[in-house]
Amino acid sequence: MLNGYGRTVLLLSLIFIIGACAGGISEQARAQITFTGSFSDVLQDPAKYQGETLLWGGKVIETQVKEGVTDIVVLQLALGGYDRPMDDDQSHGRFLIRSSQFLDPALYPPATLVTVVGRLQGTERKPIGQMLYVYPVIDPIEIKKWPAGVNPSPRFHFGIGIGTHF
Repeated sequence: MLNGYGRTVLLLSLIFIIGACAGGISEQARAQITFTGSFSDVLQDPAKYQGETLLWGGKVIETQVKEGVTDIVVLQLALGGYDRPMDDDQSHGRFLIRSSQFLDPALYPPATLVTVVGRLQGTERKPIGQMLYVYPVIDPIEIKKWPAGVNPSPRFHFGIGIGTHF
């Protein structure tokens, strides 16, 4: 039989294990992914990967609402734990999330971190300043919006005043 301390340790361990398994993207969306190559691969030959379902993430640059669609311009960032984009200013380019549903710009303001599972629909040329840029266009299946300033990795505290972050 476990004493009170043993039950508490067991309960906390179970909560940690369950929480560690939680990801940003649902298993239903994850099961639809057909392309696991790099963002750079797609940029080099977008037509080769058209129709593939992929998992990408990054930082919102802007959200544009047009008649019948919403475009979210995203600066691509590598994904870390829980599929959360790593906000480390190392990017291979930009992409568009194009949804036929209204996505309110107030909910997707600049600097919001997002992860998306979606189908590559092709590309679109749009200007960045005076330069034309070729954006891969993603039709989203699921978008995960990450809360600002929240680090999903577990934190532990040992004793009084001594803590560490893993």
